Amino acid sequence: MPLVNMAAVRLRRAAGEEERESRPPPPPPSHRSNHQFASMKNKFFNELTHLPMPMWAVGAIVVVVLALVACLGFCIYKKCFNKGKKQKKARERKGGGGRGRRKKDKEGEDGDEKKDGEEEKEEEKEFFGKLEYTLDYNFNDNQLIVGILQAQDLPAMDMGGTSDPYVKVYMLPDKKKKFETKVQRKNLCPVFNETFTFKIPYSELGGQTLVLQVFDFDRFGKHDVIGEIKIPMNSIDLGQPIHEWKDLVGGEKEEQEKLGDICISLRYVPTAGKLTVNVMEAKNLKKMDVGGLSDPFVKVVLQHNGKRLKKKKTSVKQNTLNPYFNESFSFEIPFSQIQKIQVLITVYDYDKLGSNDPIGKCWIGYGASGVGLRHWSDMLANPRRPVAQWHTLLPEEEVDAALKAPIR
Repeated sequence: MPLVNMAAVRLRRAAGEEERESRPPPPPPSHRSNHQFASMKNKFFNELTHLPMPMWAVGAIVVVVLALVACLGFCIYKKCFNKGKKQKKARERKGGGGRGRRKKDKEGEDGDEKKDGEEEKEEEKEFFGKLEYTLDYNFNDNQLIVGILQAQDLPAMDMGGTSDPYVKVYMLPDKKKKFETKVQRKNLCPVFNETFTFKIPYSELGGQTLVLQVFDFDRFGKHDVIGEIKIPMNSIDLGQPIHEWKDLVGGEKEEQEKLGDICISLRYVPTAGKLTVNVMEAKNLKKMDVGGLSDPFVKVVLQHNGKRLKKKKTSVKQNTLNPYFNESFSFEIPFSQIQKIQVLITVYDYDKLGSNDPIGKCWIGYGASGVGLRHWSDMLANPRRPVAQWHTLLPEEEVDAALKAPIR
């Protein structure tokens, strides 16, 4: 039996070997995968060449997409990285926050003190120029004589790097009488050489303050304060003339007080050469009398190219701040001259005992601006028709300064 089994095993082995030999050899590894990749590549480039855009545009799109992906990745990294940092800082704050706050508070206080010190230094350094003036008192005539000679090193207030300075001179606290120098155009070192006289008894002079205020003239807007000098009369010795230079200090512009409004009607007939000025009414005039009222009247002055031609006055309206006049004045003006005519309207408070005080003034015609120019233009554009217009009254010295300035 064992011999039979052994023979059977040998037979099986021999049969297996024969089968192996009879099998065909395995085929070599196929290049199908390489072939598929190559065909896909060719197909992709084929498609690219048939796209309705040039290759450089495709390349640009690819670059932009890659850049966006890179930015997105960087943002994700930053966010994750900063989280750990924030948590670390939070732990540090919990542990040593008190000390840190105290340090910061101290540093803040020191910083504020430094800033304050720097601001004070800057204010000290700020320079507004200087003014040369003279003061003299005439004891015989009870007159204070103020001379405004010149200014130097004034700051530039205009866009062109210059200023148009003039000096306003008045006494506080009453401000009743104000004087102004002529405007010096485009000059940072102007020479004025003008003298003004205040008639004040010496006994009353001690309680008053002389103000010398330098302005930059602006035809089309508000005049800017360059600087000022205030001289209390009780702080100087008027026994002998005073002649000195003083630095200007920065001054705020005095608030423009409301003087009232006046309604004027103008009519011009070119064929007859006749200009009619009708003073109609005024309203909200400044109180000039002790009782809180005024006694107003209006003075109309006609000028041609700066030279006075004629003047007229209305009647006085007693105890009113809203007078009604309705008074007309006619002037013979040839058509050849009408373009350079100026109509000056001044409202006065009548005073029986002393001089009449001006309440306010306005100016219509050649060289005027704003409402004054528009009213004149409307009158010329509508011959033979009366054109009425309300005008705001301005301080007399302000209008006079504008009239003195050269017309651009």
